[in-house]
Amino acid sequence: MTNERIERTTLKNLLFNEEYSRKVLPFIKEEYFTNRLEKILFKEIFNFTTQYNKLPTKETLEIDIQNRRDITDEEYKQIVELVQSLNSEEINLDWLVETTEKFCKDRAIHNAVMDGIQILENKDNKRTPEAIPEILSDALGVSFDSHVGHDYLDDVDKRFDYYHQKLERVEFDLEYFNKITKGGLPNKTLNVALAGTGVGKTMFMTHMAAHSLSVNKNVLYITMEMAEERIAERIDANLLNISTDDLHSLNRKIFSDKIEKLKQATTGSLVIKEYPTASAGAGHFKSLLNELALKKTFKPDIVFIDYINICASSRFKPGANVNSYTYVKAIAEELRGLAVESNLPIVTATQTTRTGFVSTDVGLEDTSESFGLPATADFMFALISNDELEQAGQMMVKQLKNRYNDPTMNKKFVIGVDRARMKFFDVEQSAQTLVNSGIDEDSDTDAVESYLQKNKGNKYGNFS
Repeated sequence: MTNERIERTTLKNLLFNEEYSRKVLPFIKEEYFTNRLEKILFKEIFNFTTQYNKLPTKETLEIDIQNRRDITDEEYKQIVELVQSLNSEEINLDWLVETTEKFCKDRAIHNAVMDGIQILENKDNKRTPEAIPEILSDALGVSFDSHVGHDYLDDVDKRFDYYHQKLERVEFDLEYFNKITKGGLPNKTLNVALAGTGVGKTMFMTHMAAHSLSVNKNVLYITMEMAEERIAERIDANLLNISTDDLHSLNRKIFSDKIEKLKQATTGSLVIKEYPTASAGAGHFKSLLNELALKKTFKPDIVFIDYINICASSRFKPGANVNSYTYVKAIAEELRGLAVESNLPIVTATQTTRTGFVSTDVGLEDTSESFGLPATADFMFALISNDELEQAGQMMVKQLKNRYNDPTMNKKFVIGVDRARMKFFDVEQSAQTLVNSGIDEDSDTDAVESYLQKNKGNKYGNFS
């Protein structure tokens, strides 16, 4: 069926077929029609149906069109003739809906290509070539989604299946993190590490990025603090099981052989993208995802953003008169929205306040700049270090917020740290027993130090 015929068929059924109209009207756009008079007729049908929740008649359409001031007498006569030519007919509804959806997709792609040409020829003053991947992606994503919500009583089977399905998660290689998240980070979530300067926020994210790559996941690491090469250096140290100092003394052949061995051991990919501090936000990251999909056929399973406080907000311009609470909360909401839209988990980090930096029992109130961040996050935990833990090569983790599990279970636990190789690892069970026994590091430092000296753990790697 030609576009001209499907356009007329669409208008005809929007006027006479209520079931069809309710299925497709929310998804059809005025710009899908090529003929100006058909655009006007569609707009009048859409406006009437939306306002009065019923289909218009030929008479009401003629009156509404007559009241328009943007058409000539000749155009009015032609539209009336078009309206009178439309008559009801029996057509298979499923076929009609499917054909209309294909028509809308084709028109959306055609319009996107034409918009791209306008941009490339500098005939569009509002958009730059960087907008083209998103325009094409939106056009390719056109579909008729008829889902309008979960019916509690009628959708009982769907709900039962949901309770028993295994959600796709990105697992940790750390036992207690898997315990408290019920097996890892699910899609459509925002996950935040809280720590003071130099404690290990970036090291934790690079460690998790390295592990995700090693288990065949596609990883996108966005850095706004360090250079791409510095992030890659930390991941090299982790995956190749070499200290950052020794990395620089490797000759080219040994280094290349180790990377080749790693390449053969995983089917995943890792992309590291650097942005200047405070210059990019969720909108830029969405464009990056679209660009990676088009240019490299790369779709990440997990995204790391280092770190949230130095991202930009899409809602507020830099330098706008907005307090830090509102600004950081807006960034958090935008990043979580990106996670939901892209159907993947996002991991990021934030700083503690000055009080939290010297505290051995960090809480949500120690989040710097905005309490709106923990209010938005799905999972938030603190990385805590002190002299005794540092000396033993260990770090304490404290759950601050957890939508995946009961946050009072394993509220605190210890993990091992190998800073030279940028690694975290599990420690013996006796460490967790001490942490959860109620001993306060400030009041009984001798007991803690005695334990730490006995349990320093072993450090290991997969691609040595």
